[in-house]
Amino acid sequence: MFDLQEELKKLPNKPGVYLMHDKDDHIIYVGKAVNLNRRVHQYFSGTGNKSPKILRMVSQIAWFETTIVDSETEALVLECNLIKEHRPRYNTMLTDDKTYPYIKVTTPEAFPRAILTRKVRRDGANYYGPFPDAGAAKDSLRLVRKLYKIRTCSRKLPEDIGKERPCLNYHIHQCDAPCKGLVTPEKYAERIAKVQDFLKGNYKEVIRYLTEKMKEAAEAMDFELAATYRDTIANVRRMDEQQKVVDHQLANRDIIACASEESDAIVQVFFIRMGRMIGREHFHVQVAEGDETKDILNDFVKQFYSGTPFLPHEILVPENLDDAYAINKWLSVRAGHKVTVLTPQRGEKHRLVELAARNAELILKQDKERERREEQRTRGAVRKLGGMIGHPDISRIEAFDISNTSGFESVGSMVVFEGGRPKRGDYRKFRIKTVVGSDDYASMDEVLSRRFAHGLREARTLDEAGVGEISGKFSSFPDLILMDGGRGQVNIAESVLGRLGLDIPVCGMVKDDNHRTRGLFWRNEELPIDKHSDEFSLITRIQDEAHRFAIEFHRDRRNKAQVHSLLDDIDGIGPVRRKALMREFRTREALEGAGLKELEAVPEMNHTAAIRVYAFFHDGEIPSDAQ
Repeated sequence: MFDLQEELKKLPNKPGVYLMHDKDDHIIYVGKAVNLNRRVHQYFSGTGNKSPKILRMVSQIAWFETTIVDSETEALVLECNLIKEHRPRYNTMLTDDKTYPYIKVTTPEAFPRAILTRKVRRDGANYYGPFPDAGAAKDSLRLVRKLYKIRTCSRKLPEDIGKERPCLNYHIHQCDAPCKGLVTPEKYAERIAKVQDFLKGNYKEVIRYLTEKMKEAAEAMDFELAATYRDTIANVRRMDEQQKVVDHQLANRDIIACASEESDAIVQVFFIRMGRMIGREHFHVQVAEGDETKDILNDFVKQFYSGTPFLPHEILVPENLDDAYAINKWLSVRAGHKVTVLTPQRGEKHRLVELAARNAELILKQDKERERREEQRTRGAVRKLGGMIGHPDISRIEAFDISNTSGFESVGSMVVFEGGRPKRGDYRKFRIKTVVGSDDYASMDEVLSRRFAHGLREARTLDEAGVGEISGKFSSFPDLILMDGGRGQVNIAESVLGRLGLDIPVCGMVKDDNHRTRGLFWRNEELPIDKHSDEFSLITRIQDEAHRFAIEFHRDRRNKAQVHSLLDDIDGIGPVRRKALMREFRTREALEGAGLKELEAVPEMNHTAAIRVYAFFHDGEIPSDAQ
């Protein structure tokens, strides 16, 4: 039995991390402290100035545990790791897990390369980025490789010089083949210096070089090449405009601000490298009610920079962070250079922080509007649909459809929507087993009988096993059944449910003469629905999805059956080979178009069997490569 007062007396006056558990042993909060005794006592020493969030959390604490470390910095690192591992309810959580590409110049090599990477290591190489837009990173990499003809291969040079032939890049004039000794290390080093100058944002040299090449091509009457240089110059200038100069100190900075509403927050980050804004990114954060801006940013900075490989010299935030001192020490050790978290009060830095904050507010507003619209078309539409039939609490909807071709290979489909969204993991397919010919009513009777009888058996099994909450593949019953049709299909469904003793509302999705959704059939009458409403759109989506799923399954079954029947007529193709060919070539067209080598590539086939299959589909012709 956990004795709170006794455990509080045992707390040491040392730095460390504390974990709060609820009565179900879930970790609901992870925190760090310079002094564990003083910090943990604060939670249980009366109400004081505690926020509603802290009061609510404390009311749920059943017991706590602590871990002692040597310093506040170590406590901060351990806290970050534990939050990522346990994702406690009352901690601010960074929900995005983004990694950014960098361009790495492998300067320790005799003939360096420029490559794309998402990991920054202390290996002596030079890294440029991060690039929030991966496309921009690839464009930059493609451009410098083409302009300066630097190698892309992974050959070990100079040891491997002359051992192999040059690759394709040499023959298309995009590499000068240092692997053959055709360029000196000194000349190659000059090119690498220009590459790095370009990656730092100095585009003037590149534009000058391209302009000269464009003029040379024009003078030589090679206007196509001149146009290529012209377009490349335009692309470089566009990159220069996008990377707006924000200061003249050539600093590496991240500008961070946030906007929050209820349990959602957006954190906006501007990435400034060598004095240029190379990009920006926003992050979705889950926050507890009552968290203030400084609390959100304090936790975000710790979580974000525990995972990102590149660390700037300065991190600008709108409010002073509680853990700023420990964060500075921790990030400086990680970066290998001084990292400082600052709160600018005026000037250009303050303007940038305000700009980031306005961007965060705009994105949050857009997200909320998007969520509102999505709520209307999904859960809102389900509520309206339920209100139309007097069942306002419906959530899970199942829809059924039958597909066949003149009674051949009849199949049934079941699609599931929960909260107005498709739940594809619960979709089910049915091969019609007891019905011969085209009888949609009898086929639907079989499908529904099998689906709900299976669900009842599964529910009984789970109940006998003592499973508290019954939730199996079939035992999760719908709140509403939608049938692809009108009165006839609805009557079939209600008949099946009556036989099985189930009480589930059933509606029919009625289509017009052009096979478009027209309305809803409920209790022997067609309900009028506004065709511009969210509930009408929902019914249409469900009906189309049920139809699509049934047709795809039927098409797959039909193709397999056609292939199967054809293979029955080929000597030497027994059940094993027939099954292997059907698995490899799902349609008749694919099998007819297969060459001898493709047929032989099927593991169960041999040379003779492959020839027989090929000859069958080519009027007895033996392929020329059969010998």
